Order: sequence, then C-alpha cells, then structure tokens
Amino acid sequence: MANGGCTIKVVEHSQVSPPPGSVPVTSVPLSFFDLPWLLCRPMQRLFFYHLPYSTLHFTHSILPSLKASLSATLQIFYPFAAKLICPSSPQKPHILYTDGDSISFIVAESLADFDRTTGYGGYHVRDVKDLHPFVPELPHASAVSNTRVSPLLALQVTVFPNVGISIGATFCHVLADGRSFNHFMKSWASFFRSAAGNSATVMPLLGRSVIQEKDPCGLESVLLNGWLSCASNQEDDKEQVQRDVFADKVRATFVIDRAGIQKLKRRVLDRCIEKCEAELPRASTFVVACAQVWTCLIKAQQLSGSLRNQQDADEFYYFCFPADCRNRPELAIPATYFGNCLAICFVQVTGNELVGEDGLVAATKAIGNRVEEFEKGALRGAEKWISNWIEISESGRLLVMAGSPKLRVYDTDFGWGRPKKTEVVHVDASPSIYIGDSRDEEGGIEIGLALKRYEMDAFIGCFEQGFNTI
Repeated sequence: MANGGCTIKVVEHSQVSPPPGSVPVTSVPLSFFDLPWLLCRPMQRLFFYHLPYSTLHFTHSILPSLKASLSATLQIFYPFAAKLICPSSPQKPHILYTDGDSISFIVAESLADFDRTTGYGGYHVRDVKDLHPFVPELPHASAVSNTRVSPLLALQVTVFPNVGISIGATFCHVLADGRSFNHFMKSWASFFRSAAGNSATVMPLLGRSVIQEKDPCGLESVLLNGWLSCASNQEDDKEQVQRDVFADKVRATFVIDRAGIQKLKRRVLDRCIEKCEAELPRASTFVVACAQVWTCLIKAQQLSGSLRNQQDADEFYYFCFPADCRNRPELAIPATYFGNCLAICFVQVTGNELVGEDGLVAATKAIGNRVEEFEKGALRGAEKWISNWIEISESGRLLVMAGSPKLRVYDTDFGWGRPKKTEVVHVDASPSIYIGDSRDEEGGIEIGLALKRYEMDAFIGCFEQGFNTI
C-alpha cells in the first residue's frame, strides 16, 4: 500500500463496532456549533509510541486487547461509529447510529526509520508526505435515494517492528472538536490499560439539548442556510488538488519553552511601556505564541517573494483561532460535552504592520483583544461564522490555528508511556498551524506547520531571529 512518501504493508483490515445490541438506533442532530464544520476537511492526528515488539508479537498479544478496548470505548462514544446523513433539502443533516455500525480499523507494518519519522529536537524538517502513510483514509461516502451517507472515523495502527507503533486517526470535524476527540482517545487508552476492562473514564455528555437551549436567536437556521448555499460548490474528489498542494512542501516542529515565552511577553510589554501606551495588551502564553508564529510567517513570505508587491503588504491578513465555549458562565455547557463547542474567532492586521518593527506587538494586541471580546460574549458574531469563513478564505491571506495546549495530548498513555511524538497531519493541506502542549516541559508550546521548502527556510530564520533579538 503506497500512500505518500513510503510504502507500508497492510497486515489486517477489519471493522470494529460497539458490542452488538449495546447501543440502540440513535439520531443525533447537528447543533449550530457543528454546522460550520461541514465545510471542513477531515482531521488527521498521529500518536507515536515506543513499543519494542515484533509485528507477530503485537498482532497476537496486544492487538486483541486493543480492539476489545476500542469496542468498549465506542459503546460510550458511539457517534464515532455512526454515519453522517446529509439528505436533500429541506431535511437537515444529522448523525445516525444503527446497530452494527462500525469503523475501519487497519493494522499495517512499516520498515521506515522510526526515530527519523518521529524526530524530536531541532526543527525536524521533512517532506510532508513522510507522515501520510500512517493516517488512514475515510471510506468513501455512499449515496442512497438522494441522501449522502458518510463514515465519521477511521483508525490505523502501524507497527515499526521491534521499535514502536503509531496510532493514526482520520475523523470528520462535524462530529467532534479536538477536546471531544481527545476525550475519546484518552478513554480508549484508559480502557486498554485496565486489565479487567473497567475504565475510570469520565462519561461524555452526548445529547444536544444543552446546546439547543442556548439558541434563542435561531443561529442553527442561519448557519444551516449558510452551509446549504455553498455546499453545492464543494468538490468531492480533491486528490488532484491535494497532490498540487503537497508538491515541494515540508513540515517542521518548533518548540517554545517557558523561558522563550517569557522573552516574548517581556518584549511586547517593554515595547508598549517604551511607547507610553495607556493600556498594556493581553500577553498570555497562547496569545504571544500565536503572534510570534503569525508575524514570522508573514515576514517569511516577504523574504521568499510570496508578498510580491506593495499592494499585498497594504492588505489585511487574517488569523483564525477556535475558542472553547465549554464552561463559559453565560452558556453553562459542561466540560464533558461531546461534539463541537467552538467559537470561530477572526483577527485582522495589515501586512505592513506584521512585517514592521512592532509586528509582534501588533499581532499580540489584535489576538489579545479578540480573546477579551470572546470572554465578554462567546457567541457575538456567530451568525457570520460561515459567511466570514468563505469570504476571508477567498482572500488567500488567512492563517488558521488548530489545537490547544490545554488538550494535553501527550498525556494519552496506553500503558506504553507518553507518546514520543504527536502530529496533526491535516495542516499539510491548507494554510494552517498546530499549537499544542510541549512533550518535555510543563508550560512549553509545540508548534507544527507545513510550508513550501523555500518558505520554511525563511521562516526558520525569522523564528530564530525573533528570539535572538529579545
């Protein structure tokens, strides 16, 4: 099976479902939080673990328990085994679970160099296609009586004989955001660690009534119509587009430790004090990390020729980040809510400001102000989430952030220890970055991004200079 930069051998391709008869036929409506993500590409996440066993030992001694614990987890998180149903208008899209529904589960073997594949330290620049063989493709959607039926999750375990394994997941964002997927993965890990199959996992809240109660202004109707108006323009087959997108593209991982974060904060605040500004900006760890990456990226585009003329520099550039609405006082949505519960936040700053001497300050102010606006009203402007997304995406000047350091993905422990490396693979396909927690230092930030090779060289130079000049 060739998929990306190397060849893997499929050892087993099976289906895993909740235990028979354990979940009744259930229809889950899409909330207004879910609807914008109907426009989104599938999410792809990778976890790498040290596991010094042969493929034979893994398939005979570990795999049965891994699949059994997955089945038990799917009983609790059954929407992952369900299907996305998109009927013709005026019927609404929804998620439907039927007894016997299952997910695709692939076991593969790779002779790729595990340490090189998971290289940590430095920036580990490598071709984006190097990771693609380790994440599965979602099975194709089917059409039944003008209704599109789509699987929602596929999993792949790849054995690197006598060295380690990877667990790759591809799932539809319309079903779950990062926090919900993280809850699922940690629950699976907890079930697997439990010899008796009894897990201490925290049960998810699967119902949508807690969201529907928060929609007195009809956001669902507005966002549903927004999706319907542009759904017909979406192409089902994106293979050729993806091949073009991946050409000469590399990915790298950057880590900002606590000392680096403090340097960025100090630089921003000192500059504002130097300019005698009345109010100091919100310079949290999240805000300054995002600001550093955004400004370095725009400067790298300028240096590499992507900003071709003065008109480009005069235009607004946009940064988009998700903000979790769980536990917001005005919404009272519990932390265990399963599904999407994200506000979509946009920020704009001109290219000239971002590449200027005070670019970091400008970006910090803009992102910090948007965070404060969110805290004053999480759903302000929600009716424009889809229309803004379409309009700003078409500008070609949008950078999207995925992930959150609060997810603590390196705590996903199946009993083999913390992951050696985690990756968010789908950032390869669009102008996106991933920001998460650092594996090795509490309070540190890990950043993943993919760029054309010449842009990455320029980005590394800007990133390093940004700390050397502090």
